[in-house]
Formats: sequence, C-alpha cells, structure tokens
Amino acid sequence: MSAGRLRAMALPAATVLVGCAGAAVVLAADPTSDAGFPLPPCPVKFLTGLDCPGCGVTRMIYSLLHGDVLAALHYNAAAMLFIPFFLWTWGAWVLGRWRGRRVTTWEQWRWSPHAALVLIAVWAVIRNLPFPPFESLYV
Repeated sequence: MSAGRLRAMALPAATVLVGCAGAAVVLAADPTSDAGFPLPPCPVKFLTGLDCPGCGVTRMIYSLLHGDVLAALHYNAAAMLFIPFFLWTWGAWVLGRWRGRRVTTWEQWRWSPHAALVLIAVWAVIRNLPFPPFESLYV
C-alpha cells in the first residue's frame, strides 16, 4: 500500500476511533436510566419542553448498542431511517479517499436535500402532537 493511500485513510480511521469512543461514552452513561453519569440535556427540550427532531438519538444509539431495535425505534424512528443513508455517505467518502476521486451518493441527487428537510420538519411536528397515536412518539 502506498504512503499516499495510508495518509488518505488516516481521517476515516480517526472517525472510526471517535465513533467508538462516543459509543463507549453512551454505554457508560446509560441515558435510558439514572444508572450512568449524566449527559447534557437537549437544549430545545430544556428550553421549550418540545422534542426536537434529534431528541432521543443518544438513547436510540444506546438501545442499538444493546441490540434492542424496538426501543431504538421508540426513541427516534426518523434517525433510525437515516442511519443507512449516513453509512452510505460515510462509506462513499472512505471509498473516494481510497480511490483518490469522489464517489457519488444520495446527497448529490437534486431532490434529496429538500426531501430530507421536509422529512425532518414533519417528524419534528408529528412527534410533538398531543393526541393518539402521536403522543407515544414523545420521549
């Protein structure tokens, strides 16, 4: 393997290490209970009492690390749906660095940024609706 490729892979390797460290923090913190050390609250929820589109992601990740997919879906179903797209983007970035040229992903599709923003906005609204079945989405 050439020195240029090794240098190109340093940043992706660092993202894996940071991701593993973040997973370790989430596992140690146990955000689903008071057993671990406290993590900072969501500022939107703290200030408004409303769930933002990202509320519950830390608990979702904790649940996924424990293999509890149903609990993860409860904490943030929209983020669960975005995980394959995030992995696709990361994988394309790594492959692009390996090959030395950019790899096309869903982010370059003309409609994808708009669709993602609409989905996030809809999720932000429906998870805060105070009547069934939407009240069960509130975390």
